Amino acid sequence: MNKKLLSKLLVSALLVTSLAGCGGTTTNTANASAEGSSASQTGEKTVVTMWIMPNSGTPDEDFMEILKPFLEANPDIEVQPTVLDWGSAWTKLTTAATSGEGPDITQLGTTQIAAIAAMGALEELTPIYDRFGGADAFYEATLPTTKILGAGDEMYAAPWFIDTRALFYRKDVCEAAGVNPETDFETWDSFKEALTKMKDVEIDGKKITPLGMPGKNDWNVIHNFAPWIWGTGGEFIAEDNTTCVINSDEAVKGVQFYTELATEGLLSMAGLEKNSAEIEATFNEGEFGTMFSGAYEIATLRREKPELAEKVGTAPFPAGPEGRYAFFGGSGLSVFKTSKNKEAAYKVIEYLMTPEAQVAYQEKCGNLPTVKAAYETEFVANEEMRKAFKEQADFGKAYPSVAGWGPSETILQKGLSNVWDNVMGVFGAYDPAKTKEILDQTASECTVIYNEQ
Repeated sequence: MNKKLLSKLLVSALLVTSLAGCGGTTTNTANASAEGSSASQTGEKTVVTMWIMPNSGTPDEDFMEILKPFLEANPDIEVQPTVLDWGSAWTKLTTAATSGEGPDITQLGTTQIAAIAAMGALEELTPIYDRFGGADAFYEATLPTTKILGAGDEMYAAPWFIDTRALFYRKDVCEAAGVNPETDFETWDSFKEALTKMKDVEIDGKKITPLGMPGKNDWNVIHNFAPWIWGTGGEFIAEDNTTCVINSDEAVKGVQFYTELATEGLLSMAGLEKNSAEIEATFNEGEFGTMFSGAYEIATLRREKPELAEKVGTAPFPAGPEGRYAFFGGSGLSVFKTSKNKEAAYKVIEYLMTPEAQVAYQEKCGNLPTVKAAYETEFVANEEMRKAFKEQADFGKAYPSVAGWGPSETILQKGLSNVWDNVMGVFGAYDPAKTKEILDQTASECTVIYNEQ
């Protein structure tokens, strides 16, 4: 592998790369200083330094609160977290990887792990996975993100949390439209029929738009397309791990099914100008009958719109003609090879993989645990809207874990954004052939990136 070339590609990746594997939550927390990143000994305590992202409203405080039981049980260990904003994290991570001056532990988005591991910067964690309960303790879809696809079974991270999107629907809209949420959201075809029934529904004098989703101005553009691509048998990268196939007949079919919901008046055309946060806010104001969103939306509804929350249900992502898939992003925890406190770092990660710590942290952050046992706790039983997310975990799918994925995301984001432009008439009347042309160009550019790994 040409690491010099790879490093240049990685450093040049834009903000979209940083957001890709982490779900792009709307929290915006100011950067904390990243200085003092190497571990040190203070008296008899081992100081473990750790980089985390703004996973919650008060990320450093929330994280340290979760760690309290661990620190009480391990008085010889001190943990010093530093919060990196997603916008600047990628530059700091690649700098740490190339300079050897990083923290003991770092959070990495799922699409970042392979890239940083390919630079030779991460400690292999495979030998200590038994301390996390073994690979079988985690949902299967989270494990490929800890490896470098095609380079062996070595794991360089422990899956920390999952970001995925399920369907949120208005129970009152479904009732008015004659839609049965238990059956009508099972497949793409029945979902489309349900949206059609919702098209003319009015609630309290307000006409309801069947589906609200963000378009090209969203940080989750690729995430929003992925299940539709997979559901028709499409993929992003071929089995050779170097050829982009987002322009295959299967992938194009999925892209067109999804985007043509807008041309058929079932997906809000005005909503395509918005980002995820704006779509969620509009749904919470009662404008849409359905939307796809993350588990964090549950807490938002309960907190800000408790009356509406009682009228909202969730359902797993509907099944496509070639299978049922849901995008799986999130983050993992890795240890830098340069860490001088690896054993203490392993202990910290071991604790964070326990069901208790997983549940406690995601109750603050709003995403989902990666450990199966966490779903057998009251985390799901106490919140009806989480049940769909638990069911969906069995058919989650992550992006291909190749080193060049991060740099290629800028191209994929641009290409899929141009697809939305086609739908919205930027190039003239909507033309399905134009979508294929855009995806052909996107695939060609991404293939160049994958062949430079």
